[in-house]
Amino acid sequence: MPRNAPRPTVLPAPPRSTARDRPTLLLTGGSGVLGRALIDELAPDYDLLCLRRTRPLHDPRVREIEGDLLAPRLGLDAGAWYELALRVDVVLHSAAQTNWRTPPQEIVRTNTLGAETMLDLAARADAPLYLVSTAFVANTPSEEDQERFPGAAAYLASKSRAEQLMRDAGVPGAIVRPSVVMGHSSTGHIAGQQGLTKTIGAMVLGQVPVLPGAPEARVDMIPQDYVTRALGDLIRGGVGSGEYWLTAGGQAPALSEIADTCAEFAVRHGLPRPLRPRLIPVEAVHRLLLPMLEGTSLPASVRQRFQHYAELLLVFQRELPFDSSLGTPHCGTRLTRADLRAALVRNLESWAADRPGVLSRHRAHAAAASATEVA
Repeated sequence: MPRNAPRPTVLPAPPRSTARDRPTLLLTGGSGVLGRALIDELAPDYDLLCLRRTRPLHDPRVREIEGDLLAPRLGLDAGAWYELALRVDVVLHSAAQTNWRTPPQEIVRTNTLGAETMLDLAARADAPLYLVSTAFVANTPSEEDQERFPGAAAYLASKSRAEQLMRDAGVPGAIVRPSVVMGHSSTGHIAGQQGLTKTIGAMVLGQVPVLPGAPEARVDMIPQDYVTRALGDLIRGGVGSGEYWLTAGGQAPALSEIADTCAEFAVRHGLPRPLRPRLIPVEAVHRLLLPMLEGTSLPASVRQRFQHYAELLLVFQRELPFDSSLGTPHCGTRLTRADLRAALVRNLESWAADRPGVLSRHRAHAAAASATEVA
């Protein structure tokens, strides 16, 4: 676990009533990218209740509760709220507003009110709460970043507030901080296309001529199954206190390594080798590049794409590695650099398998361009 962290409290196993032989876990965010994988991890050991607002999960392993995370008592009447508190043994709060295009005040409202509601339920249920935060609360956006990227800044601020709410509440459980969650380490599959997936796919296609950041800057990423295994271990182990960094730590790859992996993947799949993106120091991005893009006649899609890459990387890259709790008692398995590189390749393979038409068109375009040059 991170340096100077206190030893975690281990809770006694939750009492089991005669009516059921497994503890009941309430999961929020079950329809999200991480939530689907959490269901796979936890279903063998828990009766799962999943909170949903509108979109059904259609998963026979869970029972769904329709409710509003932002409403008092989830929008339930007093009797149903009381019954829910009696039933729940463990709360896992994974739901969050992660769309940075949402108005900043809505991001903060959703992520703080949601945490307050689940803390209230956990206290009433006398149940531990496991709060999924983000490792990037350790990053403090500059004033320029906050002005240019208000959605990302609001997201980080809301996660920090949710963590403080949990500390102040004194509810047993743990705060877990994953870094950038990528697809499964073996299959590369992920339930939804994340910013990381879009970025590495564009790098394979040679659509990223420049990136903000120094070559030695690291992008900490972790396969989703490492995150869910660590969370499952913490919950099954009855860990009742502490803050856990689910990160690659010192094994996190540099931007230049990621670019090289994407280029090698492109060549293996019959695409032209993309040029390594030119890495531009962060201060130059703010001072020169972003203002220049705003005043050019480049297509709006190109400007928006670079703005998206800049937002991701300026928030998520680090020169110094995170601490990592992976591999400590009750906290999953530590990653090696070879594990991460293999997982990145499998994520690229999954991305490519979902887009055969895109790759075919790029191969055809490259072949046509080569024929023209020869002629």
